[in-house]
Amino acid sequence: MKILIVEDELPLLESILSYFSEVGNICETASTYSSAYEKINLYDYDCILLDLGLPDGEGLNVLKELKKLKKNDGVLIISARHSLDDKLAGLDLGADDYLVKPFHLSELKARVSAIVRRKKFDGSNVITFNEITVDLANMETSVNGNLLTLTKKEYDLLIYFLSNKGKVVTKSAIAEHLWGDDIDISDDFDFIYTHIKNLRKKFIEAGANDYLQSVYGIGYKFATV
Repeated sequence: MKILIVEDELPLLESILSYFSEVGNICETASTYSSAYEKINLYDYDCILLDLGLPDGEGLNVLKELKKLKKNDGVLIISARHSLDDKLAGLDLGADDYLVKPFHLSELKARVSAIVRRKKFDGSNVITFNEITVDLANMETSVNGNLLTLTKKEYDLLIYFLSNKGKVVTKSAIAEHLWGDDIDISDDFDFIYTHIKNLRKKFIEAGANDYLQSVYGIGYKFATV
């Protein structure tokens, strides 16, 4: 998953960042409204963890900007505010869930996973596409019932393609989603070709159809037929 953590309490931000990063998620951070505003205008996220009380602005305005941009990023508000009005305002503006501080990181992770499942896979823990099955809870992939061994990047790449089936995705979009905004400094995407080549090879050798199509000069598409 690619996550944006918008939080001005640095110890909490660092704790959340460490918790999600150590299991392989791509995490970016913003400790101010202006930084969050810039990030959401430049990038897409699977889920945004949004604090409402930011030093230079109101977190609810981030939701208004997402709505204005017609983005579909998942949003989980994390706030010390217990007010029902704040909760209703956030949900009315498009937030997917609201978690009051303090909270356990394990609950935060469960809430984030639930949001991503609802947004991308109809709330299911299991993705099935023809002969391919992905168990999101256990991060296991199988072809015709036989488990497939994938690297973390190959697994993340597969999930990204499955959530964008039939759509052409650019090389830069793939790179930014899987490696974060640090990838902006690179204009060489040969490493993406390598990961896709390896993923395609593993699926074909396991007996799957070749769904990964190259779109010349643009990127790739996960075919649906």
